Amino acid sequence: MVEAAHRQGFALVGFALLRRLDERDDFYRRWLQDGRHGAMEYLALGPERRIDPRTLDARFKSIVSLAYPYAPPQTAAATSIDWRAQMRGRIAAYALGRDYHDYVLNAACAVAEAIADARPGAITRAYVDTGPVFEREWAAAARLGWFGKNTMLLNRDQGSYFFLAEIFTDAEFEPSREPYREHCGTCRRCLDLCPTGALADGYVMESRLCISYQTIENRGAIPVALRPKLANWIFGCDVCNEVCPWNGDASSEVNSKDLIPFLPDLLALDEGSFSRRFTGSAVKRAKRRGLLRNVAVALGNTRNPDAVSALARSLDSEKEPLVRAHAAWALGQIGGVDARRVLEAARARESDDSVLAEIRAARKII
Repeated sequence: MVEAAHRQGFALVGFALLRRLDERDDFYRRWLQDGRHGAMEYLALGPERRIDPRTLDARFKSIVSLAYPYAPPQTAAATSIDWRAQMRGRIAAYALGRDYHDYVLNAACAVAEAIADARPGAITRAYVDTGPVFEREWAAAARLGWFGKNTMLLNRDQGSYFFLAEIFTDAEFEPSREPYREHCGTCRRCLDLCPTGALADGYVMESRLCISYQTIENRGAIPVALRPKLANWIFGCDVCNEVCPWNGDASSEVNSKDLIPFLPDLLALDEGSFSRRFTGSAVKRAKRRGLLRNVAVALGNTRNPDAVSALARSLDSEKEPLVRAHAAWALGQIGGVDARRVLEAARARESDDSVLAEIRAARKII
């Protein structure tokens, strides 16, 4: 089975016996009660399904845990440019190229078929971020790595640049017995360098502060206090990966147009052009209105007067109030005579209360 998984592109393979994850029960329920899942209400649906996968099918006995590597960010290219002057945004490395949900799930299903071929009649069910599964917990139980302080699974050879997949099955596999030691030690780089302070001691993620959550899962307005901290991230964030010593100097050759897109071009996307550009990409999860909201924030963070014309067009003709509201905020960050003129003109014609509130707030700081 290990060979079959490697043929499908999985770098790591491990096995564990299915059981109830009692050690995660209190932590997870408390995490939900504290509202740390934010607007991701699906995480609160049937928590017992996550804690004990046998509630999905009582016949399951084992889990095959798999790790599929992806190209790390082209860090040098992304950080060497003057993104403020060039008005360039950043997309998390995992979201560049094809949507991983498709090709990693296809690979996991191929491994599941190999299980069924080797053990006729075996029941299998594969997941790739597509169901109520504690992926990191089962990967740790299968000895693929350890829980990092950035709340990701870390492996000494692979770092954290990999996707996790799971196959639940009624076939029995010998579990991976040797524990995988924790290797974070006293390092606190991910906690200390997280731009928004989303990571806390005790392996706690405050998702509502996380840039990935705000740029992808949050469907409404980004909290004003967090907007400057997003810098030029427009979909996801790689900071806690980039600063982790176990990722070393990992970098890859990635199309720079995808990695650091020109923000005014993105702000001009209509529904058709957005769909064409991001078909088959994980970026589509943010939807057009979410991505353009993020782009407006990133343009505001450039403080570049050259961004005023793109933001002015958005404030004038954009159909989505959410995008117009963040464009108004961005103009307030840039300031200057031209930005004030645009905001004054928009105030006279705007009818949406949320946008008007952002225009008023922006005018006060110019």
